[in-house]
Amino acid sequence: MNSESTPNISPKSEIKTKTIFLSTAHDDERPVYISGNFNNWTTQDPRFLMQKTAKGKYEFTFPESEEFNKELIYKFTKGDWSEVEIDRYGNRTPNRHWNDEMATKQEKVAKWRKNWLPYRPSQLPIIRLISEEFEIPQLNKTRKVWALLPHDYNNSGEHYPVLYLQDAQNLFNENAEFGNWQIDKKLAVMSDYGIGKIIIIAIEHGESERLQEYNVGKTVLGQGSGKKYIRFITDTLKPFVDKTYRTKPEREFTGIGGSSMGGLVSIFSGLIYPEVFGKLMVFSPSLWVIPKIKLGFLDIFEPQETRLYLYAGGDESETMVKHVTKFRKRLLKRESLKGKMKVHLSINEEGKHNETYWSDEFPKAIEWLFFSTKED
Repeated sequence: MNSESTPNISPKSEIKTKTIFLSTAHDDERPVYISGNFNNWTTQDPRFLMQKTAKGKYEFTFPESEEFNKELIYKFTKGDWSEVEIDRYGNRTPNRHWNDEMATKQEKVAKWRKNWLPYRPSQLPIIRLISEEFEIPQLNKTRKVWALLPHDYNNSGEHYPVLYLQDAQNLFNENAEFGNWQIDKKLAVMSDYGIGKIIIIAIEHGESERLQEYNVGKTVLGQGSGKKYIRFITDTLKPFVDKTYRTKPEREFTGIGGSSMGGLVSIFSGLIYPEVFGKLMVFSPSLWVIPKIKLGFLDIFEPQETRLYLYAGGDESETMVKHVTKFRKRLLKRESLKGKMKVHLSINEEGKHNETYWSDEFPKAIEWLFFSTKED
């Protein structure tokens, strides 16, 4: 009797779906996203938007795919790292892991950050008034200058990168007329994430003389004294800071930044003195002041590795986003800067021209400029 052999067919591996059920006691109108190793930790990925089923209740089912059958590492956010989950004490939470064969997982979030806050008071930077009347020999004036040092500066022997910021009145002053960046509180939060080890030198603006001091060369505002002001930072203030505090004085650890006109003078600081500043933090720069900014002078400098964090809000003016986008394109097209100038362009379509939005951008800019190797 003939018998036919049964072919050896291996069963097809079964792909199971996974569903997360999330409950949170502190809920609000902001949507909840899942960010993890499956989407390059993108914080506002519409593919991983959780469905709200009731107040404080969310769920999400991962697509049927082999990639979701491996270990999942993730966190919950309200759309940004500044809105990430925290524990009931306000501390950062560790990454969550799902590496079992269960089809569902129950998760809980105690609280959420909002614009990076809350913060731990113990992590606040040490704020020192360097001088009520720091001399600016280049302008024959004096100015109030502050230093914000890492919270553990006095118990550490570390040396730190330095960022020089304009408009100190609006950086951490609770009584500022238009609000403030809250950089002291943001630095406290950032220290929990390993991106707060930095010295900030905050220079107050010249009140009624602010526009002239931040205006570089001849523009629609007239003849400015910005070049002299920049020389004050490079030739007078920086040597004093490097002598007084434990800094990393090299250009790759030195940055300058500001917003509006403070952003404009920071651009010129970095372009005119590339040997001093390797990091530029530029928020909502007043490029309208010099819309046809000439960049030919860049070709006379020896190009060096420079990182520029460029931010603009879509609700600031009709031309803000257009100006910064065009400026970025012109910089990157310059042959002399090819491969040397790294520009990260951040656009918030809802962003207005005020301290609240610059405050939210501050930690992101610090991380990219000083603690990241990503190119854009």
